[in-house]
Amino acid sequence: MHAGTDIVVNTWLELQAALFDHSWDPNLGRFRSSYVYRGSWNKSYDLSTSITRIGPQYERLEPHILRNFRKYAHGTAPQDDTIWNWLAMAQHHGLPTRLLDWSYSPYVALHFVTDLLDKYEEDGAVWCVDYVKSKQCLPPQLRKAVDEEGASVFTPEILAPVCPSFKTLGNLQEQEFVLFLEPPSLDARIVQQFALFSMMSDVKAELSQWLLQHPELYFRVIIPAKLKWEIRDKLDQANITERVLFPGLAGLSQWLKRHYTHTKQPAVD
Repeated sequence: MHAGTDIVVNTWLELQAALFDHSWDPNLGRFRSSYVYRGSWNKSYDLSTSITRIGPQYERLEPHILRNFRKYAHGTAPQDDTIWNWLAMAQHHGLPTRLLDWSYSPYVALHFVTDLLDKYEEDGAVWCVDYVKSKQCLPPQLRKAVDEEGASVFTPEILAPVCPSFKTLGNLQEQEFVLFLEPPSLDARIVQQFALFSMMSDVKAELSQWLLQHPELYFRVIIPAKLKWEIRDKLDQANITERVLFPGLAGLSQWLKRHYTHTKQPAVD
């Protein structure tokens, strides 16, 4: 394992080794990875969140944005009325938040490296973060709460009793930290993508910068542009497609559009 480093792969087999060689758990005697994965079509992209892109003073606007989302989306309120359930729902529906999407599946991450055909001239990357080891950086109250559940990631129900607000989260300890949050199964998309979120204790904290201070928690797999078509075709054969990951007519249409777009000629009916 190459903690904190970039692993450049040149073949499909090298890619499998990079994504799976760390997954053996000697305590269980099973292949059970402690990592989560996030794919990007451009290797230069960092792990900044959507709320940072709304403009200056986004940190002051965060509670107002979520409060208004809760107000106007009241008719579709989550079953448990906690801020963390609302935050997960907001992220899922495209509201700018401090959350980042991850998957337990490296193949889902590879899908997002290769889903845009017009970006196949650019090297991509898969970020791989050890969510189990990241617990060591949590404040004692949060570590105790998740350990008592025998878990390594939070749900809104585990998090809310210890930490009911953004302010409480930021005040738990002086040092910044990351936690991983499993959302409720809001729809089939979250289930199919094997999805979870990361969340920093401070909305201004940026995860990729934080990881540089904790190199033992992550590595990246760099996907050369020349390998993207092979990955894409093999993902399609393995049924890792928009039709599966985005259930419904929109996902079906995205899959068909990509499937019938030729690499060198205009698409045909």
